[in-house]
Amino acid sequence: MVAGGASDTGGVKPMAIAGRMVRERERLIGMTPEERAWRKQWLKDQELHHGARKVPALELELNNPIKRFYRAPLDKLCNVLTPALGFQRAYTIRFWTGKALMALTGIYATAYYFKYNQNDWTRKGGWRVISSRKSCVPGDEGYPRVSDRSAPADYAARGFKESPL
Repeated sequence: MVAGGASDTGGVKPMAIAGRMVRERERLIGMTPEERAWRKQWLKDQELHHGARKVPALELELNNPIKRFYRAPLDKLCNVLTPALGFQRAYTIRFWTGKALMALTGIYATAYYFKYNQNDWTRKGGWRVISSRKSCVPGDEGYPRVSDRSAPADYAARGFKESPL
């Protein structure tokens, strides 16, 4: 019910205009030529006569200033490409360019972090990357391969022995 006691349908009971052919099982049972023509016309009537419309005032209302700021470079790229490629292709390029730049930024940030924030003997924090020894089984060259750690100081050295200090 709508406020004020008025009904949504003006007092008329709502009815489904799709008929029984809205269900796939009903259509699979069989359709007469009249039902088939009616269904075809009904599907055609469901199509909108106009495409998507862009309303600049609505865009300003839905996107806050911060979002408009960081979207501006790729929106400009989309506007430049639209006359040559059409809106859909230009928007697809805009979309995937943004995703690729975010992925590349993530990869570079991760590589930077692992390169310059290693967990060694000079600091407490950082990611500690440990690699396992290569397996050596009977029949392999160099079997039995013994550990390169022979003294207690070799364990948990965290790069201290290789330090130039």
